[in-house]
Amino acid sequence: MSPPLLLMGIVILICIVLNRLIQRLAVPSLLIFIALGMVFGENGLFRIHFDDYQVANIICSVCLIFIMFYGGFGTNLKAARPVLAKSVVLSTLGVMLTAGLTGLFAHLALGLPLYESLLIGAVISSTDAASVFNILRTGHLSLKYGSASLLEVESGSNDPMSYMLTVILVSVMSGASVSVPRMLLSQVVFGVLCGVVMGKLAVLLLSRLTFSDDHGRTILVFAVAIIAYALPDLIGGNGYLSVYLCGILMGNASVSQKRYLIHFFDVVTGVCQVMIFFLLGLLVTPAELPAVFLPALCIMAFLTFIGRPAVVSAILLPFRSRPGQIGIVSWAGLRGVASIVFAIYAVLGGVTMTYNLFNLVFCIVLLSIAFQGTLLPWVSRRLNMIDPAEDVSKTFNDYQEDNDVDFIKVHIADGHPWIGKSLAELALPHNLLAVMIARDGRNLVPDGQTVLADGDLLVFAARAFEDRENLSLREVPIDKGHKWNGRSLREISTPQQTLVILIQRGAHTMIPDGGTRIQTGDVLVLAQPGKT
Repeated sequence: MSPPLLLMGIVILICIVLNRLIQRLAVPSLLIFIALGMVFGENGLFRIHFDDYQVANIICSVCLIFIMFYGGFGTNLKAARPVLAKSVVLSTLGVMLTAGLTGLFAHLALGLPLYESLLIGAVISSTDAASVFNILRTGHLSLKYGSASLLEVESGSNDPMSYMLTVILVSVMSGASVSVPRMLLSQVVFGVLCGVVMGKLAVLLLSRLTFSDDHGRTILVFAVAIIAYALPDLIGGNGYLSVYLCGILMGNASVSQKRYLIHFFDVVTGVCQVMIFFLLGLLVTPAELPAVFLPALCIMAFLTFIGRPAVVSAILLPFRSRPGQIGIVSWAGLRGVASIVFAIYAVLGGVTMTYNLFNLVFCIVLLSIAFQGTLLPWVSRRLNMIDPAEDVSKTFNDYQEDNDVDFIKVHIADGHPWIGKSLAELALPHNLLAVMIARDGRNLVPDGQTVLADGDLLVFAARAFEDRENLSLREVPIDKGHKWNGRSLREISTPQQTLVILIQRGAHTMIPDGGTRIQTGDVLVLAQPGKT
């Protein structure tokens, strides 16, 4: 148990330390993580032998759940509405056409059996949201005509269709007695139903439940994402479709403290992506790749220059899309982690293949990210698709949570000088707005004539302080023998330009005043100007 954990910790630490350097490189950062896994792998410097497809499948599938969920959660439907129809057709019909064309090419050009060819096409028929938006975000590429939103929705939602086609073909090739129409119907119906139910239930719980701490809300969403995948998968539905729809419903609902959920899942999906790409690099045996390099190169070239452009053109031309948008959407069809995970699923299904499917798909993904991903910024500029007036982050839901407004609460206790006064009579700063009053179990939206009463909880909206690097905070624990113990704040002497701004007492946090008496076990937080 300890060696794998040690390896995982070292890899994540290396990735964090090298993050700034990786972002400056011309190649996509996800490619670095694959290379890092290969360095640690069987033919690399550290010679770690790892060939357990079952373990890799479990880890990668779990990671993919959160990547799919956050892909849906971060999809801003309002921004994507003008291109939603295009995205949905690309992620459904587009995937089927891509799988069919690629399978036909592999069958005719490479001489592979038909079902093998179609399985290869199904596994690599989806595009990778993580790869595409890793490049768009790190390169600050804002695309014209809503193309970023189109790519986001398409690449985030086309994995379920690719997975369905893979499951069906593996079942057929393994000799299982299955009804393809019934399997397809159950995958879609149960996937959609469970995703919608879990999404709406989660939004209801988040709006109705009172959590004892700030982490309860995050843990609930974490659990919902797992259930949204596992439940339909257990009854024959498409778990990836379900968790993606669940994420969309939650991400576009009015959920309080969404910013904290976004920060949490940003970290989780970031770790998941690093873990998957590193693990896949560790799983592959580089010495075996030359055997599949030529067919992989042929398939990748067909997809890049013929298959993907043909499908995108056939779908987007009826929508009267501009040539530049068709061009950039065609080029941005990067293959990614989902394709490799589906390939592992097929390998575990025991289907007989001419080439090692994992190695073949791994090589296709590697070539796609390296070639298409590296040239994506250049192609965007050549097609004149960069819009300097837009911000690619607007295609994500976290943008609407990214503001500089904070909320401040003030208790109006007995003897408070504001009791009996209206808000209009208070000499409040210009940028401070009273937005709510909690009174006797009711929430009131105040105006200037609202009179404050004893026991009110007054909530203000104010600008957040952003220059935190010039504000230094330090903690002072108070033990039994501390010289400040038992004294009020006005009785103690603090260094010049230092203020006690907060007292942590047990599980409670206090904003003190001069009369606040310090007790054993308190932790005082002192603020002073930082170095400029």
